[in-house]
Amino acid sequence: MKATGIVRRIDDLGRVVIPKEIRRTMRIREGDPLEIYTDKDGEVIFKKYSLMGGLSDFASQMCETLNKTTGHVAVITDRDACIAVAGAPRRDLMDKRLGERLEAVLEGRKIYQYQTGETPMPVSDESGKFFVACAAPILAEGDVLGCVLFVDEEGDLGSSSGETEYKLLQSMSGFLGRHMEG
Repeated sequence: MKATGIVRRIDDLGRVVIPKEIRRTMRIREGDPLEIYTDKDGEVIFKKYSLMGGLSDFASQMCETLNKTTGHVAVITDRDACIAVAGAPRRDLMDKRLGERLEAVLEGRKIYQYQTGETPMPVSDESGKFFVACAAPILAEGDVLGCVLFVDEEGDLGSSSGETEYKLLQSMSGFLGRHMEG
């Protein structure tokens, strides 16, 4: 655990303000759920809660199926990071924070498809090896939970962004969204 040197008081309703710098660094947005942990030393720990994180085994199976069916690298993310990968080394994408442009696609709530000639969109700003070919946000009860992606390496960009891939990701994201609702 890293000390920040920031001290906050609890108000009369039991609230504490998480400083803007920490919210920005940790990508905590208004309305984001936080899990609260305590330990025997009296520490209270807030952790971003991911509904999709609880589905990592299911998401991995879905990525494996997409990869075996299409031959393309398949990825499922929550709102912050890749939670399942198939068709590429896991170390290259797993648990990597989403790139800013991909986050904007999620917030836009529309399917993205790479078009020849446009600037490639990295999956993660931490790893510039893989780029988004097609991305379909996962929506449940009006909230963005993550997305389903086909990704390509730079030299192969666009091979995973045809109409079939578009429709397949649209179906998978819709399925996951409905699964999370019920």
